[in-house]
Amino acid sequence: MLRSRKKTASMRTSVKRPRAYLAGPDVFLQHVTAIAACKKRLCAAYGMEGVFPLDEAMVERRRSPASIARAIGAANEALIRECDLVIANCSPFRGVSMDAGTAYEIGYARALGKPVFGYTNNLADYKRRADRYRRLGDPLSADATNSVIEDFGLAENLMVSTAMVTRDLVRTRVKPGRELVDQRGFARCLALAAKAMTTASRRRRGG
Repeated sequence: MLRSRKKTASMRTSVKRPRAYLAGPDVFLQHVTAIAACKKRLCAAYGMEGVFPLDEAMVERRRSPASIARAIGAANEALIRECDLVIANCSPFRGVSMDAGTAYEIGYARALGKPVFGYTNNLADYKRRADRYRRLGDPLSADATNSVIEDFGLAENLMVSTAMVTRDLVRTRVKPGRELVDQRGFARCLALAAKAMTTASRRRRGG
């Protein structure tokens, strides 16, 4: 009986936790280290291993900026390939839409056949945000006033929103000014991802 219990405990500890690549503009924020630690703790609470872009060893800083950029991009792509899923912070960043690098990482993961879950801490859909941006008359904007703004009621461009397992981003209302640092949206998205990964695992086992 004791031997059986030890075997069961050993099997549980040896079960591989799903690895989640944590995409988003978080790497540019002031308190990135604290944010990464918080997200990893939340992942662990849901039985996952959170993998942050900055987890890869830093590249040699004496290289040229262009070579450093290529090395960082290659390192992040390698991390995505090693992970089982992607959870992306798609909150608007420096404009109407999400961080461009995060959008690329979502596409890269989908091309590899990996499930992607995304969230935004802005409740407004893409059209409402784009309309407001147009009304502000940003002099640097290349948005022609007679161009069409897609209107599907989605949180982001349709190619991003429909790439999600949930078929749109998970939206969460947060206090103004906290859109990029509030982790409640991430936690909600993480719960959905954990449930989906558990279900997929059971199906593979025929359970």
